[in-house]
Amino acid sequence: MNQALRIIALGAVFSGSAFTPLAHAEGDSSSFSTSANVGLYSQYVFRGIGYTQENPAVQGGFDVSHESGLYLGIWGTNVSDAALNNAAGEIDIYGGYAGQVGDFGYDVGFLQFLFPGGEINGTNESYNTLELYAGVSWGPVGIKYSHTVTDYFGFNNKTFGQGRGGSSGSNYIEANVGYEFAPGWTAIAHAGRQHVENYNEYSFNDWKLGVAYAFGSGWEAGLAWVDTTADSDLYTVCDDNSHCKDTGKGKVLAHIKRTF
Repeated sequence: MNQALRIIALGAVFSGSAFTPLAHAEGDSSSFSTSANVGLYSQYVFRGIGYTQENPAVQGGFDVSHESGLYLGIWGTNVSDAALNNAAGEIDIYGGYAGQVGDFGYDVGFLQFLFPGGEINGTNESYNTLELYAGVSWGPVGIKYSHTVTDYFGFNNKTFGQGRGGSSGSNYIEANVGYEFAPGWTAIAHAGRQHVENYNEYSFNDWKLGVAYAFGSGWEAGLAWVDTTADSDLYTVCDDNSHCKDTGKGKVLAHIKRTF
């Protein structure tokens, strides 16, 4: 597989982890709240791109929040070695501050993507990436902007050899809607735009339509359709046995998750 194909499968959160800080339980004498989640997914999908070569993913995380609005969390998932060379998995560490002004919510923070053991094709360059984000919400509608302050998952002169420079300043803007249309049932809609600085051919749009059902006792199941405009030639990933997958093509994503 050529270098371009080896480095496009970039990981990260959030087909499974919760980015929203936890509510402080009324009447609890502690100023801190904690929560954990674990889920089984039909595959790992991040911003519309698949990272487990269409194989299942086990994902889980732990969060702690303070009544002031500060929060911190960690989340992890398995990944495909074809997508992220030698990576033992993905670990994401995030934290920030969230609050409410009238009917509007806000959330600002950081997200550090870590890929233990991951290295881009003998270059000693890692996929590790740091993003800063800011979001606002009103009722069921939310808008969020994420901005990389490091190279975007290893896109730079050393890994591409094209003299374009690094990819710091890449960004992702997204809109999300979650509407509870019946007790326990939530309709989900998402649209996003990933821009890769200095490597615009890798930029793409993604969207998602789905439904989730809360069973109670922290259990949830969901089903969604996910698709992107990612260039098939650039986002096709092959394993060592030459089994190739177009990671940006339309796909069904199913999951079952429990939050504790």
